[in-house]
Amino acid sequence: MLKRRTVEKAEAAPATKQVRAPLLRWYAKNKRDLPWRRNPDLYNTLLSEFMLQQTRVDQALPYFHRFHEAFPTLRDLAEAPPERVLKLWEGLGYYSRARNLQKAAQRLAAIRGAPKLDDLAECPGIGPYTLAAIGSIVLNAPLPVVDGNVNRVMARLLALEKPPQTPVVRARILELLGEWICRTAPGDFNQAVMELGATVCTPKNPSCDSCPLRASCRAFELGRAEDFPKRAPKKARPHKDVAAALVTRADGRVLIAQRPERGLLASLWEFPGGTRAGRESIGACCERTIRERLGLRVDVGKRVASVEHGFSHFTITLHAFACRARGGTAKPAPATGKEGAYQDCRWVAAGELPGFAFPRAHWPLVKIAADGSNGGTSRASR
Repeated sequence: MLKRRTVEKAEAAPATKQVRAPLLRWYAKNKRDLPWRRNPDLYNTLLSEFMLQQTRVDQALPYFHRFHEAFPTLRDLAEAPPERVLKLWEGLGYYSRARNLQKAAQRLAAIRGAPKLDDLAECPGIGPYTLAAIGSIVLNAPLPVVDGNVNRVMARLLALEKPPQTPVVRARILELLGEWICRTAPGDFNQAVMELGATVCTPKNPSCDSCPLRASCRAFELGRAEDFPKRAPKKARPHKDVAAALVTRADGRVLIAQRPERGLLASLWEFPGGTRAGRESIGACCERTIRERLGLRVDVGKRVASVEHGFSHFTITLHAFACRARGGTAKPAPATGKEGAYQDCRWVAAGELPGFAFPRAHWPLVKIAADGSNGGTSRASR
C-alpha cells in the first residue's frame, strides 16, 4: 500500500493555475531575443521550426539569417532552384528537412488568403510536433508541443519513473499539456515550456532556484532533478566502411556524383563510391563501386583520408582514395544492390567544388581535392 501511494504521489499533476500563470510571467520576462520571435509570421515560423528540428538554436541562427538574405519571402523560397536551397542548408544535416521546407513553401505560397491548419497538415515535413508549433504560434491553435525540452520539464515536474517516450507516458504528457495550454496565447505557452527546458531545466545542472515551477516540481521536492527523465536503453549503432574516390583525369578535373533523389542525403553531391561488401578490401570496394555505379574503370591509388562520421542509426568510416580514370565513360548506371543509382555525375574543376552541396563527411575531401593536400584522419558528426 505504501508503494502504491508513493507512485500516485510521484505522478500527481499540478493544477493549471500552478503552471500556466507563473510560466507565462516567467517567459514574458526571460525569453531569449530570437529573430523569428520578433516577427512570428508564417514564413519566419516555418523557417525556424524546420531548422530547429534536431538542431540547437545557436546552430540554426546563422542558417536562418542566411536563408532570409537569399530568400526574403516565402515565395522567394518556393521559387528558388532546389540545388541553391540544398547548398545554403549544407552542414545543418538531415537534408530531407531542406527539401520538405521548400515543398511546404511551394504549397503554402500557392494558397490564396491565409492558410488554415489543414493546409499546414498537408505540407511535406510537417508532422504533429511542427503542426502544433506553427499552428499555435501563427494560427493561435491550442495544440501542445512535445519535444526533448518539454519531455524533460514534464518528467521532472511529475517525477515520471518511465521514459517519456513510453506510449502511456507520452499520452499522459499530451493530456496534461492540453489542459494547461493557454487558449488566448497557445504559442507563448508552448514556447515557454520549451524555453524553460532549454535555459533553466537543462539536462545537467538545472537552475532549479530560478525555475517558475519549482513549487510544483516533484523532482525538486525529492532532490532528484537530474535523475529525470528516465532513459530507454540505447541500441548499438552498426558501423559501415565506405569508399570514396577522388578520380581525376588528364585535364585535372575531378569526378563528382549526385546521390539518388530519395533516401539518405538525397540529391547531395559526393565523391563517388559505396559500401564495402563482405570481406573485400576497402580499395577493391572503391574500384568495384565506381565501375558498377558509373561504368568507369579506375586505378586506385593511395588512401588520402579517413573520416569518422555518425548518422542517427549507424556510423561510418569514409575511406578516400586518389584514383585515375583508365577506361569507360562516367555515366550513372541502374541501381545495384542497396546503393541506389546516382542521378548525375560531372567532371568539374577543383575551384568549382565549393559551389556544390556536399554531405559533411565529404567536406575534408573537398579541401583535399581543392588544394592537393595529403589528407589524413578527421571526424565529422551529422
